[in-house]
Amino acid sequence: MTAEIVPLRKASGAPEASIDAMLGLTASGLNAVNAVILDRMQSEIPLIPSLAGHLISGGGKRLRPMLTLAGAELVGYQGTRHYKLAAAVEFIHTATLLHDDVVDGSEMRRGKAAANIIFGNPATVLVGDFLFSRAFELMTEDGSLKVLKILSSASAIIAEGEVAQLTSQRKITTSEQRYLDIIGSKTAALFAAASRIAAVVAECSDAEEQALDDYGRNLGIAFQLVDDALDYSSDAAEMGKDRGDDFREGKMTLPVILAYARGDAEERKFWEAAILGHRTSDEDLAHAVSLVERHDCVTATRDRARHFAQRAADALSIFPDGKAREAMVEAAHFAVARGF
Repeated sequence: MTAEIVPLRKASGAPEASIDAMLGLTASGLNAVNAVILDRMQSEIPLIPSLAGHLISGGGKRLRPMLTLAGAELVGYQGTRHYKLAAAVEFIHTATLLHDDVVDGSEMRRGKAAANIIFGNPATVLVGDFLFSRAFELMTEDGSLKVLKILSSASAIIAEGEVAQLTSQRKITTSEQRYLDIIGSKTAALFAAASRIAAVVAECSDAEEQALDDYGRNLGIAFQLVDDALDYSSDAAEMGKDRGDDFREGKMTLPVILAYARGDAEERKFWEAAILGHRTSDEDLAHAVSLVERHDCVTATRDRARHFAQRAADALSIFPDGKAREAMVEAAHFAVARGF
């Protein structure tokens, strides 16, 4: 992965990017996926569905399972196997969010109190484990070793990415390439797997499998880049989490990496202290935001996201034009343009 900046923008006068086309394309399929999710999150232990439902029903975009459903539409798959697999993808994603909130000590998720705040860390971790187990149960029911390999490999890569991020935390020397490698693992791997399995169940060619993998992977990178930009440019109500969480946790995201690289000696001293956890007050956050704005780092981060979103769209060029392809291309533009 590279960090080349290219001036890719929608045509002047074009409507704002939206995910509505993707939602319309996958609406009926999402109903089937949600039915699987609701069924498989049940347990005789009441705390499990209560805690899992707190996050699963908490207003998430369901973007990852949508990628599986949209990919199936793109390649003309007529079966139903992808419904359980899309549910497995969502369970993997939800489990990682539950674990992440414990690791990060997060207080908000999707605009409300995080599960770990309400239910405690031990219960949150264990329910995350339960959802991982449910995901693998759904995979084995599908019966495809190839699907199992893709999703299990993605799960391992996500964990590696999270550990890599943990070891890079509070390290001001983290490079842009190191950062891209981390988000390629912790975020983009599941986007890629979710997209690719649609081609597998439809028994597509290797080239089509790879194209959907490339689409998901580049979309995931673009999505995470914008997420990290939003931490310095949106308020909590828009993001559904506390503004400045990344800043206070000492995460070396691209806006910080760029602000540090572009800053003068005094600014660099501030960033060094802040990333080490010595400057974390509201005033310090406001100063950090001002430095990010001064050096246009949010715009630069979105420019990089736009580059990866265009790569995602280009990956679909081997497929015939149609509603599915148009919706997936629009979703790539939305990943960059969104404010939440």
